[in-house]
Amino acid sequence: MLIGVPKEIKNNEYRVGLTPAGARELLSLGHTVLVQRQAGAATGFDDSEYVAAGAQMASTAAQVYEQAELVIKVKEPQPVECRMLRPGQTLFAYLHLAPDPEQCRLLVESGCMAIAYETVTDAQGGLPLLAPMSEVAGRMAIQAGAACLEKAHGGRGVLLGGVPGVAPGRVLVLGGGVVGLNAARMAAGLGADVTLLDTSLARLKDIDMVFGGRIKTLMSTVQNIEDGLREADLVIGAVLVPGATAPKLVRRAQLKLMKPGTVLVDVAIDQGGCFETSRPTTHQQPTFEVDGIVHYCVANMPGAVSRTATMALTHATLPFIRKLAALGAGPALAADPHLLAGLNVCAGQVTHAAVAHELGYDYVPAATAVEALLSR
Repeated sequence: MLIGVPKEIKNNEYRVGLTPAGARELLSLGHTVLVQRQAGAATGFDDSEYVAAGAQMASTAAQVYEQAELVIKVKEPQPVECRMLRPGQTLFAYLHLAPDPEQCRLLVESGCMAIAYETVTDAQGGLPLLAPMSEVAGRMAIQAGAACLEKAHGGRGVLLGGVPGVAPGRVLVLGGGVVGLNAARMAAGLGADVTLLDTSLARLKDIDMVFGGRIKTLMSTVQNIEDGLREADLVIGAVLVPGATAPKLVRRAQLKLMKPGTVLVDVAIDQGGCFETSRPTTHQQPTFEVDGIVHYCVANMPGAVSRTATMALTHATLPFIRKLAALGAGPALAADPHLLAGLNVCAGQVTHAAVAHELGYDYVPAATAVEALLSR
């Protein structure tokens, strides 16, 4: 199979969909890999490394999209990229369609098969292709939040770890999934006073078992959230409903509960954000202020640590790419229910229930769509 890797064009997105080592692995299996020139440059992977691995190089993205049967990306395709996709072609990338009706419409119109990293599942009920970037984003949330707390950046002037004789900063983490757990771990490691909220008592028990008193755990209720907002210096929004728009846990009216200069980091912004006042920002202009509260809502946080993130992502995606390339997209999807869960759009149909519900499309089960495709 001919596998294409275009250069990412989203604002300040420095990652690349495949490392040279990943390309070499696919080439060793008899596939062809076509990489757009400079696709890995911002990550520290020179074109010469891809050539040494055996990959072919393309001068433009158009060449990649024109020739590739399987397109490997990181972030969702921008409109110009969507318009280069075609029927019979497979796109494998983060899509986050629920809060992005234009992208969904363009993918439906393209006739391609679009598989979203963030909804691929595993045998344990996890999201194996979202997990590595969630780990990165959770850890980065504390780095970013700590910087935003500095007075020069609009924050309260609080050092998260405190110093002898001065209390540490207080961190409130909303959500105990991969993002929340990694954020809490980082904050606790810095010496902050950390409280984590989740709706799952079993999850809270697990976290308490691992961290004991270093991380306080509370059931996520309106009262506990509001009590936490009053005390927090830094709030991390880390709530995910796979494929769907994130629930709004903090409304604008509740901002008045917080101290001026408190920082909100919304890691759920890719799925619409879990603070009512959130809107996507970029690494160039990462923050804005609403009612005296600093908001950090960068939609591609791991892109800032592109080398670490790219290697972690390739390690996770490569087994699925191998399967897609070896069997072809249709047969691979039919054979693997976990990969099938990632299919969001197929030949003009929306095949993820949450996306269809959020955006008002007729829902066609992924298995039905793939079966119809294979029977043609």
